[in-house]
Amino acid sequence: MTIDEKKSLIEANWRMEEVPEVPFIIEVGPMHMATKKFYNNPDAEIEWAEEHSRLREGVYDYGFPNIKPNQGINIIAGAFGCECKPNDEADPWVEPLIREENVEDVFNLKVPDPVNNPYFEQAWKHVEALQAKSKIPLRVINVPSPLVTASLIWEYTGFIEATLVYPDEVHALLEKITEATIGYIKEMFKRITNLYGVSHEFWYVPKETGIRVSDDTAALLSPNLYREFGVKYNAQIAKEFGGIVVHSCGDVSSVAEAMIEIPGLKGLDFTIPQVQDWAKLRDAVSGKTPLCLRHFYWDHIDDKGTDLAEYSKKLLDFFGRKGLFIQTSTPTREEAIELGEKLHKILAK
Repeated sequence: MTIDEKKSLIEANWRMEEVPEVPFIIEVGPMHMATKKFYNNPDAEIEWAEEHSRLREGVYDYGFPNIKPNQGINIIAGAFGCECKPNDEADPWVEPLIREENVEDVFNLKVPDPVNNPYFEQAWKHVEALQAKSKIPLRVINVPSPLVTASLIWEYTGFIEATLVYPDEVHALLEKITEATIGYIKEMFKRITNLYGVSHEFWYVPKETGIRVSDDTAALLSPNLYREFGVKYNAQIAKEFGGIVVHSCGDVSSVAEAMIEIPGLKGLDFTIPQVQDWAKLRDAVSGKTPLCLRHFYWDHIDDKGTDLAEYSKKLLDFFGRKGLFIQTSTPTREEAIELGEKLHKILAK
């Protein structure tokens, strides 16, 4: 199957059409993040992408060469004025601006200019350098949901409590963040001329889905709180871009029923080993929207006997084929080649 044929199959699966094989991807090696080594370092980013493509040679799956323009999930919080500190372990750490003692300051925050703000300017320079130095297509930069950005600007634990104690202030903050997020995405689409897909993950996510957002705060909210503070603002983004794919880590089994209510929802993306109640999740979403279920090899670190192919088969049997995507990874190229052959046999009709 050619790359174009595989992309057509992926696009059909996003539309929940019947396809001859459940699409799957296998990444090789540890998680790739905006650490000091890669943050605003286009040469290191290109070198990583080229090495990852080499490691994936001979692997059968539905992934294609691409570059991740690592800026971290913090980019919009940084644009609002948060101090972001690159480190050697993960995306830059963020120093919040809002705590319980200064909640009124949310009303004074200014929506950052998507062109001239220093944090956005450095992202556009990074994109420009990547495209000048390499012909490999670019993923979008990570797009945090309004809730995630709010939980970075507002001290995290205090923000979760604030959805109950300071709802007016939380809404005021989310309105500004949503406006900033829309401006950021629009400008990013102008800047990335060699676009791989509308996700910062390895998946090819076609532009017809709109945009993928990281909504990791969702798992900590009740369904009704998510309806009030998540659905509303994600819906505004979906309306602007013709759809939205929502990712959340954590146990989303309770909040998934609220997520499915987002107008313009084009798909959900979950870290499935973290979900405690698969039946509740299946009942809420299966057959209603595409479902990307990820399980990387490090998700099974406490159970070294887990067979990644068998675990993927369990996902297929439990959630069904319609609109299903499976994302996984292995430590080495050899394991990825073997896993690709196994998954091809399991996931093809």
